[in-house]
Amino acid sequence: MRSAPGVPAMDRAAVAGILAAVRADGREVLREAEGLALLGALGLRVPAHVGFRRPAEVDDASLASLPGPRVVVKVLSSSIAHKSDVGGVRVVDRAPAAVAAAMAAMEARIPPADVEGFSVHEFVPHSAEPGGEFLVGLRWTPDAGSVVTVGPGGIHAELLARALRPGRGIAVLSPSLADPARVGAALSGLAVTELATRPLRGRPARLDPAELRRTVAAFLELAAAFGPGIAEGEVNPFVIGPDGGLVALDVLFRLRDPADGLPAAPRPLHRLRSMLAPRTVAVAGVSERRNPGRIIVENLLADGFDPGSLWILKPGGMSLGGCRTADGVASLPGRVDLLVLALDAARSAEALEEAVALERAESVVLLAGGLEEKSGGAAVADRMRAALARSRATAWGGPLLCGGNCLGFRSRPGRCDTLFIPRHKLPSPRGGPGRWALLSQSGAFGVARASRLAPLDPRHLVTLGNQMDLTVGDCLAGLSEDPDLDLFAVYVEGFRPLDGLRFLEAARAVAESGRTVVLYRAGRTEAGARASASHTASLAGDYAVLGALAAAAGVVLAESLEEFEDLVLLFALLGGGPLPGLRLAAISNAGFECVAMADNLGPFTLPPFGPGTEERLRGILARHRVDGVVDVHNPLDLTPITPDAGFAEAVEAVLADGGTDAAVVGCVPLSGALQTLAPGPGHGEDVGREEGLVRRLGRLRRGSAKPWIAVVDAGEPFDPMARLLAAEGIPTFRSADRALRAFGRYAAVRAGRTGP
Repeated sequence: MRSAPGVPAMDRAAVAGILAAVRADGREVLREAEGLALLGALGLRVPAHVGFRRPAEVDDASLASLPGPRVVVKVLSSSIAHKSDVGGVRVVDRAPAAVAAAMAAMEARIPPADVEGFSVHEFVPHSAEPGGEFLVGLRWTPDAGSVVTVGPGGIHAELLARALRPGRGIAVLSPSLADPARVGAALSGLAVTELATRPLRGRPARLDPAELRRTVAAFLELAAAFGPGIAEGEVNPFVIGPDGGLVALDVLFRLRDPADGLPAAPRPLHRLRSMLAPRTVAVAGVSERRNPGRIIVENLLADGFDPGSLWILKPGGMSLGGCRTADGVASLPGRVDLLVLALDAARSAEALEEAVALERAESVVLLAGGLEEKSGGAAVADRMRAALARSRATAWGGPLLCGGNCLGFRSRPGRCDTLFIPRHKLPSPRGGPGRWALLSQSGAFGVARASRLAPLDPRHLVTLGNQMDLTVGDCLAGLSEDPDLDLFAVYVEGFRPLDGLRFLEAARAVAESGRTVVLYRAGRTEAGARASASHTASLAGDYAVLGALAAAAGVVLAESLEEFEDLVLLFALLGGGPLPGLRLAAISNAGFECVAMADNLGPFTLPPFGPGTEERLRGILARHRVDGVVDVHNPLDLTPITPDAGFAEAVEAVLADGGTDAAVVGCVPLSGALQTLAPGPGHGEDVGREEGLVRRLGRLRRGSAKPWIAVVDAGEPFDPMARLLAAEGIPTFRSADRALRAFGRYAAVRAGRTGP
């Protein structure tokens, strides 16, 4: 057996030579001997082996270098991914007749065009039980570039990995994001690692964890140095040899064009400030009727933008709000910070080409659709990209372009609203903006979430559309420098080539600064896995890769649109600082809701209240004459007869409990003892009354540093109550199960309990 003890040192020249020779031969797939040689150049252990073109070549002398009484015979084929599936792998005695007979049987079973020769390997004794075999592979992904996957090996690799929850079945690592601590944590969390590296029922540990880390480190080094040229590569399995080292038994590598799918030239991201907080704006496509261009001008003026710094580009001019006019881009007296193109695709291309040639705009918002999503639009898009490329080659560097097929953006500190949504349909909430930004590839999603999450007014709402120039990763990287932003809510349908990696690098920096990124990744297909014959791709499709890397980077990945909305609500209102634990206090005035809370704890526990809290609660219940029907325990059921004051006093008491880290406050508001209805005929209630429950809870929210949420489980008449609670800064849900699902994820992130 060829071994390489210690930390592997990759022989880069040898790896480069192997890959170059395969390409020079016009092949994409490495032969078995080439794959083993590549692993050897990584410093990894491989079995001794010899190659043959035909059975007649086998004799005693040719097998003499192979130790042991048995050997493994394999067919050599560039077209067969899994040789064992077609009878292309056999274990036989190390005797020329047995080896030749195995080869002849393979020739008879496998089509001649698929047989390129044979390889005979040293037989490595090992256990095939769980924990005895590992799969280690790498592959190129469009979003994140080269990634390394580690999981259980053998013929049941996919089944074993998928049967386990995320983080326990497979680990996905990026050479750009991995450091020793992260790699070690990811590997130690795997079930297969636990089985291999820990004593089990009297059996000693079979593998030193350092040996697994050493092996994975070699693959990460290969991915970092040669990843763009390798479509996929895997060893399945690595087995634990007799001396405790990992040995590669089967290897597959397939190459790709290293120039394919690389990102465009860097964008002038320093101009993001000019875009979001422009001093001068020009809008093309403004009509006398209420078209998108006119709506944008109206929104800019409504936000207080100076009409003397706002140009309408229209031949012959027009009068609107005191704005200045020019016949077109060429007629502008100088360069504007922002040019908004509310024109069709063809006219937008002409205007962009003119703006680039005359250096008339620091940034551009391109609203036009039909560029890449419609037949015939690609030529127009190519013209625009060519114009941008020409500008990037100048000393000026060209404009930063947002779009096309976007809805624009709204920047509260920049007093700039280029969303072509009428203000009466999407009003700006009163008061200052929140400390969060909403970045959405889809314009419709962005404005719909802004509407649903009102009054949580984002400081910046940016829709990116096709990401012809400015990407999601760019936008997160640029906005992450804003000290007034603590939360970044991101919706993505598809990353530009390698922009997923740029996004993850920016997100990791955000998380390390104590802030939060919440991501919803749409378009969750397994096309990447289906397109590949390897187990590596089948174990983790593109969405699974992004999810694993995002979690490792500290991103909070929402699994549904509902969860995205809930998480944004919680982080925006409650912040994202550290939480000491997950001890929950639950309180309601309905028994069923207390049960629902206990049934949906997720990561929370329900500890008993401290003696001082119990005594305080008994006093509150006695004072409000409900002690005869209420027992003190967690969850606390106040029953429907507890009035506003008693309800609020009980909430205050549990929030003050030293054993409480967070709380959920449920209210079934149909009780006649509470002020829960808006004023109206037939009753004397006023949910906004100063001494009513809502205002009391609002004062508690402002006076408590502990995170807590409210639940209003009732119908439409109680919508005003839910809205008032939200206006008091209290995250408010309409059912206990949804509340606890979202609150549990939020609290686990803050408590650092998001691992396996």
